[in-house]
Amino acid sequence: MTEKVHTLVIGGGQAGIATSAHLQKQGLPHLVVERARIAERWRTERWDSLVANGPAWHDRFPEATFDDIDPEAFPTKDRVARYFEDFARDRALPLQTGVNVTRLERHGEGFRATTSQGDIQAQNVVVATGPFQRPLIPTAVTDPTITQLHSTAYRNPAALPEGAVLVVGAGSSGAQIAEELARAGRKVFLSLGPHDRPPRRYRGKDFVWWLGKLGKWDMKAPTPGTEHITIAVSGAYGGHTMDFRRLAALGITLLGRAGDYRDGQLHFAPDLQTNIENGDRNYLSVLDEADAYAKANALDLPEEPEARRLLPLPPCVTDPILSLDLGREGITSIVWATGFKLDFSWIDLDIFREDGRPRHTDGITEIPGLYFIGLPWLSCRGSAFIWGAWKDAERLAARIAAQGLV
Repeated sequence: MTEKVHTLVIGGGQAGIATSAHLQKQGLPHLVVERARIAERWRTERWDSLVANGPAWHDRFPEATFDDIDPEAFPTKDRVARYFEDFARDRALPLQTGVNVTRLERHGEGFRATTSQGDIQAQNVVVATGPFQRPLIPTAVTDPTITQLHSTAYRNPAALPEGAVLVVGAGSSGAQIAEELARAGRKVFLSLGPHDRPPRRYRGKDFVWWLGKLGKWDMKAPTPGTEHITIAVSGAYGGHTMDFRRLAALGITLLGRAGDYRDGQLHFAPDLQTNIENGDRNYLSVLDEADAYAKANALDLPEEPEARRLLPLPPCVTDPILSLDLGREGITSIVWATGFKLDFSWIDLDIFREDGRPRHTDGITEIPGLYFIGLPWLSCRGSAFIWGAWKDAERLAARIAAQGLV
């Protein structure tokens, strides 16, 4: 049997739930479908000890707090999943779980979604499947004796075979996993590329507060050439600035970007010191802008000169390793914290660029009635965050309401 709805929202994570809440406010009939459970990626595609990278006062919808957590604390992954589940239940959002959409196509003036539970016809469709779709592993290491897994499959140090671990990736996931492994007593190698590393806190305020005051969350597009630069930040262990010098002091061997694998040797680009120093520049520039803002607005915030003191560059940076014999170093596991590729292969519509990203303006596509939400830089820098999805959903729901019911 074919089900008919006014607006179909595909995805039951933060973006889909935010969209549903605003469609409900607009009085628009709609249905949200989710392939598994609400916020499934938070539940089963993250490591055990993961916490949110922003404090509880920030990483949430404006209409619901984490009422059992200190506002400055960092919710666990399970608490975040429960937050979305509670939000959807308390508002009686029309959400069906266990519904996998396998195809989306045009049907008359609207759309038809083929799902595991039958077809759904809709006047409008909001694609809210998020950016974490297909795990990306850029280098083929062909040694069958080495356990390899993407960060989505990593759970904890005890789940890996005994031996040294190579973590590839300088973003929040790679840096946090490498630190967890080092604290567990593992010998760890960390391969990192270009990255930003903002201060966790500065002058008594979290970096998310500073990014808001400095207008950085509302930036409309990344600076040219920085689209793929990752951000290293952590809420783990109470939250701290992710400083790769400090990780080296913990015993982690830092490496440049991972390259080719040949004859048991993994090769690395000679860019490690450049990447570290560029990350330092980003860090110090945030401090400079924060100081200037505090002065211009006469903010009574304590000065923090010690935040500018950097540890010396470790020997693994000044004399970098350019090739690594994995067997000789006792490496038995590789964790690829190398991000994701978008996968919209199930959408049978001419709406995608060569890189697989949808053509849109702030989530509105050239196909009437088709929208995207929850993607990085959808309308601004904050779009992929919980509160950013809320703002984008409010705008898109108003747009859908303006089209009227047919």
